[in-house]
Amino acid sequence: MIGTRSFMAKKEEVERKWYLLDAAEKPLGRLAVQAARILTGKNKPTYTPHVDTGDFVVIVNADKVVLTGKKLTHSTVIRHSGHPGGLKVLSYKEVLDRSPERLVERVVRGMLPKTKLGRGMYRKLKVYAGGAHPHAAQKPEKTD
Repeated sequence: MIGTRSFMAKKEEVERKWYLLDAAEKPLGRLAVQAARILTGKNKPTYTPHVDTGDFVVIVNADKVVLTGKKLTHSTVIRHSGHPGGLKVLSYKEVLDRSPERLVERVVRGMLPKTKLGRGMYRKLKVYAGGAHPHAAQKPEKTD
């Protein structure tokens, strides 16, 4: 029996676009989901699970991102240096004050696959605290 064949994207045939997301006054989780979908390529009809079909994402105004509820004070970022007593626990408010880019990157990274493919997708994410970015030459397409 001859049936229809499924389309499988090839790494060499994937066309990459650049998207610009403005984080100002947007909830962090909603922004991260939108960025993760673009990075994985799930917004394209050519999505293939075992091929990185995603596009580049530039996020600006990361310092103006909004956290709903009590996440600002109750949610924490935990790191460990690997040495005894090297545990660092920071609230989202402290991380947002120090480097808002890191918080946005961390949340988006948590929504990507934990594989080599996911690490490749994460490298296509560019986050900036202010409204300016150095990727004007790539002509990023604005998305809501």
